[in-house]
Amino acid sequence: MPAGCTRLVHADLATAPLEELMADIDCVVHLAFVPGSVPDDDEGHRSVEAAARLLDAAAKEQVSHIVIRSSAVVYGARPDNRVPLTEDTPLRPNNELAYATHMAEVERLVAEWRDAHPSVTATVLRPAVTVGSHDRSWLAEAMRTAAALRPKSEAPAAQFLHREDLAAAVVLAVRDRLDGVFNVAPDGWIDGEEVLALAGVSPRLPLSERAARRLTRAGRRLGITNVPDGLEPYLRHPWVVANDRLRSAGWQPAHTNQQAFVEAHEGSSWTEMSPHKRQNLALGVSGVMLAGAAAGVVAVLRRRR
Repeated sequence: MPAGCTRLVHADLATAPLEELMADIDCVVHLAFVPGSVPDDDEGHRSVEAAARLLDAAAKEQVSHIVIRSSAVVYGARPDNRVPLTEDTPLRPNNELAYATHMAEVERLVAEWRDAHPSVTATVLRPAVTVGSHDRSWLAEAMRTAAALRPKSEAPAAQFLHREDLAAAVVLAVRDRLDGVFNVAPDGWIDGEEVLALAGVSPRLPLSERAARRLTRAGRRLGITNVPDGLEPYLRHPWVVANDRLRSAGWQPAHTNQQAFVEAHEGSSWTEMSPHKRQNLALGVSGVMLAGAAAGVVAVLRRRR
């Protein structure tokens, strides 16, 4: 393919003739994901298999450079995490979150592919929670929903990356043939309380840690929340990342954490409400939510019986 020419391909990586599609291609960018959906375990396994198939085809067609989008969740969320995490930090994805373990497995496959072909280069991008204008990933939405139900003591630092800044990182990786792993995140981070303030989420209920977890699980079972199994550690422990390595390669974020988050959540009905109305609504809703949660748990138990 002529230098500087780009071709966008929509294909099912599980069945498409990848070797044919990669003929005369020297660089492949793999950004496969499903916006707005929560990847389950089966989807994760299929994603790993698809990535393996892609790498195998790339090797056969002598692709010299590949760019893979991973996620900062591969570091894991643990109480002893350093703040911020750098690319040389050992990966400890929380096994309860299938998405994290599957992303780590894809990274392992890429590393093996890179080692088996010394002449190639591979870029692995580990973005923070990615959002855009009126557009939130399943991870961003799930974290926002769950954070509103957490005890005040559980408010770890968080990062929000604008999708345009992620796109700029991809362009840089392709143009300069970056080799290795690069975190993608804005400068710094914001704490959990500021996340809720920016999102316009109503004041959290005075729940204990145990009650908060039960309420979150009940909401998931009833289909009224999108918080997947295994996300809880990421709501309790820090997993923010440093962007120094990507910055030194020439990348600069155009959006702060706050700017990215506010743009994605612009127009919240709560933020547009007067402080007096917020207070009255919060007092009334807290009782309703507690009663509703109890009814939901009872409904789940009855259905099980």
